[in-house]
Amino acid sequence: MSTFLPGQAMLKWPNDLLIDGAKLSGILLERVDDAVIIGFGVNLAHHPEGLERPVTGLAAHGVTPDPHIFLETLAESLERWIARWRGEGLGPVRDRWLARAHPMGTALTARQADGSSQDGLFGGLTGDGALILRLADGSSHVIHAADVFLI
Repeated sequence: MSTFLPGQAMLKWPNDLLIDGAKLSGILLERVDDAVIIGFGVNLAHHPEGLERPVTGLAAHGVTPDPHIFLETLAESLERWIARWRGEGLGPVRDRWLARAHPMGTALTARQADGSSQDGLFGGLTGDGALILRLADGSSHVIHAADVFLI
């Protein structure tokens, strides 16, 4: 499988991989007792149409990985990063995420579970991975959970 991602690929907090602003992949984490279940969705051959947000798939960009090889590569990479997180803490993971994220100052809307939303600029991540949203009044708001949109 090629590691080539066509177009402009970037991460969007907290869990999306975008190509040219369209969602290619997402990750979901769910805690069950003392375990965390990780679910990945990656649009390889197809992608949904008519959604609220733009969505894409690798095939739409001329990349058609073998699903089995893709899964093996993804599992190996996840295993390496989990080992690094366990051995070195969250810092290296956070730094790598920031290096591949949308730029500082990107305009975002954060919709929280209570239905409220807040607009601001991407101000980075806290040490524990929470989103820092810089508000128009110059203050910063730390967000631990929200649905985030690029605006």
